[in-house]
Amino acid sequence: MTQRMEEAPKATQDTADAARRARFGTLPERIRPQDTVETRPATVPDPARDTYNPDEWLIRYCG
Repeated sequence: MTQRMEEAPKATQDTADAARRARFGTLPERIRPQDTVETRPATVPDPARDTYNPDEWLIRYCG
């Protein structure tokens, strides 16, 4: 009788070990750092805002 009692937990332990190896036996696929970062501008670039207008400069500072 003692053999049957010892085999039951061992069988349960073996199935638990097999399930753990199936789930965690290999490492996940490696992810490159370049693939983990997304770069986007914070705002939509406005080309009219970055143009230099000499008349506007004169009006603002000399007028």
